[in-house]
Order: sequence, then structure tokens, then C-alpha cells
Amino acid sequence: MKWSEVGSLSCSVARTASVIGDRWTILILRNAFLRIRRFEDFQSNLGITRHLLAGRLKRLVDEGILTRTPYQESPPRYEYRLTSKGRQLYPVLISMAAWGDAFMDEGKGPPVLYRHEPCGHTVTPQLSCPDCGKAVHAHEITPLPGPGLVLADAVGRRKKRA
Repeated sequence: MKWSEVGSLSCSVARTASVIGDRWTILILRNAFLRIRRFEDFQSNLGITRHLLAGRLKRLVDEGILTRTPYQESPPRYEYRLTSKGRQLYPVLISMAAWGDAFMDEGKGPPVLYRHEPCGHTVTPQLSCPDCGKAVHAHEITPLPGPGLVLADAVGRRKKRA
């Protein structure tokens, strides 16, 4: 399977990876959550080439994750702001940060702490059940077929699960 075909799989992880699954895109999103909005600021913070950055920003705008808004007319300059769809990626990035803090900190501790403004305490992200409120762990989850599952038949044609 080609990487360009991953987004057509009947898998939510694959579909998400097809949009945000490269290292530059993840880092651009991280910076957007850190309130970086301007092309030059993304570029200087990340050290990415202008060509790569322009392509990644265009894709994020095309996917509805960022919006491109003018902030200067002459010469034309734009800001890139997270949309509602983009802001919903926050749990993904904060979970990646928590994993990195747990396994990639080289014994130094996390490089960034996250303060929950309403109560003032620092938080460590954790997935919890919306019904019982308890922490969710992989060994306690059973995946079940959902309404959007598509299976391949014997000759490779896709068909919706009955």
C-alpha cells in the first residue's frame, strides 16, 4: 500500500495519520498550540525550509485544521490560526507530550509543564471514561465494529459492514 492510500482505509488512526502523520506537521501543530501564528515565526522556531513549511501549512488549511487570515495588506501577510477542527487535536498532541515526558526525557524531567488555569495546578494528561470518570488503560478497552467500518471482500472491493 502506498502512503497516499492510507487516508482511504477504514481506520480512524490511518485517516488521521494521513493528514498529521509527518514530523513537520506535528511540530507545526505544536507551535500553533503555543500561539505561534506567522509564517516567519514558524520557520525560525522550527528551522524548516520555506518550501516545506508552505506545503505543510497549505495542507493544514486545505484540511480545515488551520485558517489563513490576513494581518497585513502591503505586502500581503497572513496568520495561521487553529480552527475548531484543529483545536480538537489538542488531546493528541498533549498525549504525545506526556509519552515523551515518560520515555524520552533522558532522566531530566519534562521540558514543559502544563498548568490548568481554572485551578492553577499542573496536570499530567490522562484519558478517562466520560461515564465513570476512571482512567482508561489499553488493557481495559475492547474495540468493537462501528457503523463506519468497511471490509474488503474476496476480490478487494470495499463494502460497508452489514
